[in-house]
Amino acid sequence: MRNEILSAIEKNSKIDVKELAVLLGKNEIEIVNEIAAMEAEGIICGYHTLINWEKTTREKVTALIEIRVTPQRGQGFDKIAERIYQYPEVSSVYLISGGYDLLATVDGKNLQDVSAFVSYKLSALESVLSVATHFILKKYKDHGTIFAQQHDDYREAIMP
Repeated sequence: MRNEILSAIEKNSKIDVKELAVLLGKNEIEIVNEIAAMEAEGIICGYHTLINWEKTTREKVTALIEIRVTPQRGQGFDKIAERIYQYPEVSSVYLISGGYDLLATVDGKNLQDVSAFVSYKLSALESVLSVATHFILKKYKDHGTIFAQQHDDYREAIMP
């Protein structure tokens, strides 16, 4: 039942408990108790709203920052990752495979804000060897949600 609940709320965290119970063929109390247990166990870590910032008046720039670091003795990448995710500009940090060690998502008001963060805070950390910054120019799909608007084809069909 846990996996079914998780799959459903991952797609729609606002799903009504009653609707979820009907969908899974369980009673509401079972669903509520299971969700509470998964929250207590840290399986469900939070509930987030996905916003298309391009449709608002707020200025916001997001960048993906690849980071190559020197792992610390006895702590590997965890200590430097923890140091990085403490910054309020950083919304996520991942340990990755490939040419870089960590991938961070960084938000700022504009390109200069993100660039300043990377130059003066991130690159200045002792364990950081190098960074590569990739600004997100347009989102087409995020967390399973398609942002790009589908346009109807109004062209007239030509018959042979």
